[in-house]
Amino acid sequence: MPLIIVIVLLSLLRYLEIGPFASISWGWIAGLFIVAFVWFEFLEKMFGLDKRKAHEQLEEMRKERVRKTFNKK
Repeated sequence: MPLIIVIVLLSLLRYLEIGPFASISWGWIAGLFIVAFVWFEFLEKMFGLDKRKAHEQLEEMRKERVRKTFNKK
């Protein structure tokens, strides 16, 4: 997610031609877009990071349900 924020900020600064970012080539920004795309579409799935995050969220929801069930006295 931080990579996406950096890309959006760089694009905005380049588009508005603010400070030293006015001279950055659009090629560098497009390269970052490609890196982000490859990361989120291929590498994250290959390393199982997408499933790990989903599993952690489900586990947290399960713990919350158990906590609510046993603390209702």
